[in-house]
Amino acid sequence: MESLNAEDPVSVGPFRLIGRLGVGGMGRVFLARSAGGRTVAVKVVHAELAAQDEFRRRFAREVAALERVGGTGTAPVLGSDTTADAPWVAIGYVPGPSLRTVVGDEFGPLPPATVRALASGLARALDHIHAAGLVHRDLKPSNVLLTVDGPRIIDFGIARAVDAVADGGNLTTTGAVVGSPGFMSPEQVRGDHVGPASDVFCLGSVLAYAATGRAPFGTADSGVHATMFRIAHDEPDLTDLPPELSGLIRACLAKDPAARPTATEIVETLPVADPWLPADVLARLGRHAAQLLEAEGAAPAAGAPAASDTPPPAGGAVPGAGTAAAPAPPRRRGRTALLAAATALVVAAAATVAYVYWPGRTDGGSGGTADGGRKNGTATGRPAGIVPAAFLGAWEGVLKGTANAPYETSRIEITQGPRGAKAAVYTHVTGELLCIGRATLISATDSELVLGDAEVTESVPAQRCTPAARQTLRLRSTDVVEWGSGVARSTFQRVKAGPDVVPAAYVGTWKQAPDTVTQPEPDRWSYRVTITQGPVGAPLVRFEQSYPRMDDQGNLLAEDIDCAATAVVGGAGSLLVIGPETRDPASWDPDCAENGSSNLRIAHWKGQERLQVYGMTADGEPAEFVRD
Repeated sequence: MESLNAEDPVSVGPFRLIGRLGVGGMGRVFLARSAGGRTVAVKVVHAELAAQDEFRRRFAREVAALERVGGTGTAPVLGSDTTADAPWVAIGYVPGPSLRTVVGDEFGPLPPATVRALASGLARALDHIHAAGLVHRDLKPSNVLLTVDGPRIIDFGIARAVDAVADGGNLTTTGAVVGSPGFMSPEQVRGDHVGPASDVFCLGSVLAYAATGRAPFGTADSGVHATMFRIAHDEPDLTDLPPELSGLIRACLAKDPAARPTATEIVETLPVADPWLPADVLARLGRHAAQLLEAEGAAPAAGAPAASDTPPPAGGAVPGAGTAAAPAPPRRRGRTALLAAATALVVAAAATVAYVYWPGRTDGGSGGTADGGRKNGTATGRPAGIVPAAFLGAWEGVLKGTANAPYETSRIEITQGPRGAKAAVYTHVTGELLCIGRATLISATDSELVLGDAEVTESVPAQRCTPAARQTLRLRSTDVVEWGSGVARSTFQRVKAGPDVVPAAYVGTWKQAPDTVTQPEPDRWSYRVTITQGPVGAPLVRFEQSYPRMDDQGNLLAEDIDCAATAVVGGAGSLLVIGPETRDPASWDPDCAENGSSNLRIAHWKGQERLQVYGMTADGEPAEFVRD
């Protein structure tokens, strides 16, 4: 903290300024005290920004949104004036160092247990922020402060006001960028829509930094554009990342926003530990609070009003940190009490630091933990299930054939659940068979998920499927798992899950043009495919065919043959995979022929979009359809 200079005000609103905390792209930040003795950080907007009406309006909206957050895992708003000549906002001061300072300057990479607890605390804060309709957009180590009772996120929401002005080309203040190059999401890099999933990606980068001491995509030292390119296109550098953190962090760093866990899912999976920091860092917090107290006890700047001796409200993050400046003996008593409390915290932490692991307990609740037997007696929460966030979602792969010519495919969609729950839905498609079933969760680690007992829920044709055998998924990256069942092996890719998995390009009705050379009376020949939106496992594809009946000599008769069938979608990755056709009894002639499983794709020919339908039993030419 720096001393106030002659250009600085002595007070802002009801807050008496103590010193300068820093200067950023948006404005100056001061350490201040309320009349009741609470320590606050007051941010005063730069004059050039305050002169812009659009910035003022957005700043006011963001401050109102910050007030809705209410301080859960963040610093609460304690006052503001967005209409003042120099707009300002006062936020509760967090008496703790930043994650960047602790990891980059003082302590180095944090232990896995602490990183898990950090993930839990930050996810809870993000969950609360997102519920209030905000997106942080600049989550980075310097915006994460460490306190005795958990991490705190600062400087969220305001960046959106700065961004709005920057988009208009009016903002030139140095440093006024939305997001920090080493800790941005692919969406930010590409200029796409930024939602809550962007914060989860940034969370993954922050956790990787906390665990390794390095940003996973490098720093701007190698060039801002090079860093942004790596974020958008390259895999993260997770060298030296402890294996027990790999699943969580890789899941957060998925390039596809839809493939990342939500903050809520992370919260539901990670338990909470208290105390959560290593003893050395707790001691650092005590020293930091003592330095703050000394700064508050210093003589105020000339002309400043006298400090109140009213003690701060109960429940401060560090005891004594907010004690008012007063005559020397009372101030020394405050500092003694502070150091005594900090020492007690350090001793307690050295004896009882709880180790919390992702995905949590693996002993079925018998008391052991994933760390080999240490008790987790101080955990205040329990994971909602055993599945690491990295495995949640849908995966598809080819068991026989190739990605472009599959003869047998499989899909697994995994949801959260405890050991023994049937939380994995699998879909298996061969040339003549589609099987859907539910498999039981047997065990889970950060890198391996094992599925056991299964039950068949759907069989096409009926009663032909048998329950799947034991299946194992091993995580290779955020978007790839190695799948195995018995002697069968394959690589599965992450794909979209949910109620609307069919790519929009497929949806609609397609028709096949009659062959005027081989089909006499072409107007009587009709073949259509209708594809609707929906989930895997639903009958979303309908085939309707009509053609003239012929006699034994091949002569056309007056009667037409009508055939209608539906097919269940069994995969929606790079291709749309469907099971064998099921006849529609209301429109099915004895001369109609049922087709087996197919894979569908979109092709383009001479500027026209075409739907190609390939059989999955042998190589051959596809049936082609154009938009109806």
